Amino acid sequence: MELNFSKVERKGPITIVTLSRPEVYNALHTDAHFELNKVFDDFSADPEQWIAIVTGSGDKAFCAGNDLKWQAAGGKRGWDKGGFAGLTARFDCDKPIIAAVNGVAMGGGFEIALACDLIIASENATFALPEPRVGLAALAGGLHRLPRQIGLKRAMGMILTARHVSAKEGLELGFVNEVVPQGEALTAALRWAEMITKNSPMSIRASKQAIQKGLGVSLEQAIEEQREYPAVKAMVASQDYIEGPKAFAEKRPPKWVGK
Repeated sequence: MELNFSKVERKGPITIVTLSRPEVYNALHTDAHFELNKVFDDFSADPEQWIAIVTGSGDKAFCAGNDLKWQAAGGKRGWDKGGFAGLTARFDCDKPIIAAVNGVAMGGGFEIALACDLIIASENATFALPEPRVGLAALAGGLHRLPRQIGLKRAMGMILTARHVSAKEGLELGFVNEVVPQGEALTAALRWAEMITKNSPMSIRASKQAIQKGLGVSLEQAIEEQREYPAVKAMVASQDYIEGPKAFAEKRPPKWVGK
């Protein structure tokens, strides 16, 4: 597939997706959403790719959200089944996705980051859900993910005021995992991804799926049902499930195959 609004690079089992509309701070429009949906479909379906990192082109912006100028000029809004950037409604991907936030993450851009499993932010990163300032609302997941991730009152404080939050405050609030110097967000995200690759990808997928499904039910139900989750069953039936204990007993690093 020809890519016009994004770039894809693979480093071993790690896929790096770069939002590439720097002339508009990587704001996204309909065509970009559909392109990114296909990019993340391909990542999800590729057994050789275990982890994805999403970042923005340039050093000023991760993603400025919805391209309002394009919309104001008559551009039609819309996206594929995966949601904004192909991510915000992607509930069936059990592979880890890391946001390397290298600048502005506004509106839909912040919603992309919130849909990821980890957020690594450069010191110049800024987060906000400013939709109310332009007569809109953060309906691509922000209104629901932010309260779940940092608590109701803290989320209300951000959402109702539409205020901008620094990377440092994001770390304090709990939605950012690490803050690094400007220009180092992608490098740090790769460091996190490489740490994850030391673990069995089958175990990682089972863990992510169990967490996601478990958060939607009671603790008792989650514990009762977790062994029936597809990724957990796949882990138990995998070669990695045998290799891990065997490598431990033989005092050697495991050789994960992801199946």
